[in-house]
Amino acid sequence: MRSGGILMPVTSLPSPWGVGTLGAAAREFVGFLARSGMSVWQVLPVVPTSYGDSPYQSFSTYAGNPYLIDLDDLAEEGLLRHDEYAGLDWGDDPARVDYGALWDNRFDVLRHATERFERTHASELAAFCERERTWLDDYALFMALKDAHGGASWTTWEQPLRLRDADALADARARLDGDVRFWKVVQCLFFRQWERLRSEASTAGVRIMGDLPFYVALDSADVWSRPEQFQLNDNLMPDEIAGVPPDGFSAIGQLWGNPLFAWDRMKADGYEWWCDRIAAQLRRYDILRIDHFRGFDSYFAIPASSVTAADGRWRKGPGIELFRVLEERLGRCDIVAEDLGYLTDSVRRLLAESGFPGMKVLEFAFDTRDSEAGDETYLPYAYPANSVAYVGTHDNDTAVGWLQTAPEKDVEAAREYLHLDAAEGEAWGMMRGIWASASELAVVQMQDLLELGSEARINTPSTLGSNWCWRAEPGFASDELAERIRHQMALYHRLPAPLSKAGMQAEKNEVK
Repeated sequence: MRSGGILMPVTSLPSPWGVGTLGAAAREFVGFLARSGMSVWQVLPVVPTSYGDSPYQSFSTYAGNPYLIDLDDLAEEGLLRHDEYAGLDWGDDPARVDYGALWDNRFDVLRHATERFERTHASELAAFCERERTWLDDYALFMALKDAHGGASWTTWEQPLRLRDADALADARARLDGDVRFWKVVQCLFFRQWERLRSEASTAGVRIMGDLPFYVALDSADVWSRPEQFQLNDNLMPDEIAGVPPDGFSAIGQLWGNPLFAWDRMKADGYEWWCDRIAAQLRRYDILRIDHFRGFDSYFAIPASSVTAADGRWRKGPGIELFRVLEERLGRCDIVAEDLGYLTDSVRRLLAESGFPGMKVLEFAFDTRDSEAGDETYLPYAYPANSVAYVGTHDNDTAVGWLQTAPEKDVEAAREYLHLDAAEGEAWGMMRGIWASASELAVVQMQDLLELGSEARINTPSTLGSNWCWRAEPGFASDELAERIRHQMALYHRLPAPLSKAGMQAEKNEVK
């Protein structure tokens, strides 16, 4: 069924407290999506961010981001007092996330809430800890140990802790008991707010599309707790690391630095680590976009001593076997494959065998850096129904920014092909291009609907310092904008199907 969606990071929602959260603004955005006739809210990973503030480099693939816990909702529950957070420095620019201010202040505020929650919700906390213990125990201890080591990477800790000696871990759990409990309660607070938002989205007919990074960070609870799943040497350090070779995003490639998966060992244990990871994500989201899908076919291994990604080599990944195991274990999964970048015939075969929809990015259609005429497979007429269409993703410039900064030849080709004009708004003309395509799902960035330029770009690959910061101003999701979007969804047959009388009654019963 044809549908439309909006890509909007939770961090980009407005709030007075430095960053978008899972609170009132998120619930209002769900209402905006429903009024707009949009069926999907695509978010970026909602995991804890580490150095560089990227959600693709996290301390845990399972945990929720503490910054996203809404403070006003906690205050309404009696878990915080307003004066415990209202007078703190959350940054001086409401249009940008100040991660430094969040790091300095958020956790002290959350300690007030966790102490009260432990006293008043003991049984709920115990049930949560039991349900999530397969990852929560290690994550909470990992974070407590990081705090005790001044934030240093686990690879620099004392050898007994690095090697997870049983006596050393038991001693650490006893010694850091209060901090371990703190990190567990923080996760309980996150997921109870997440489930409330997810429930309201479901009631409104909005599906949430999550985003799963392919790799995990070296400095993470995931690698520390399961080092056998990764290509590490005897010192538990990688000899080769992840990245991608030079491409349209970067002339020197992208040196990500993540440890590589030990695919042979993963295969030997039935890909248990991946099955657990995907299952956890599908409990959180309705649809799951998997980043860097081509890594399942072949992955780029770069010497750990390299300063660029130019010296790497391709190695074989698990291929379709992993997804056959996933389907046996989990059933058919609602997955979107991020199949962008350098593609080979074997990657295309893997995508076809998986049956997952791939991604089509309109901005790539007019990019003449690699060919004289651009890549026609990204022109809307070529999109298969089983695909997700974008003007650009979070790694691309906004539509307005692209029109202002792309080579003149590329921009002129787009203007002619799409019949762009100022009266409609050129960003809207580009969105019209993907809405009219055959792709079953077409997702646009919120910045494009607001006709914002490069200042609102989410991420520029291979750069540091200004990414992941954009935030919308209060009032951005107006009724007038919702009406305009809904008209486009109706015009291109992307409105959600109306509920039957039986369906409406079932929905009312569910709400009750």
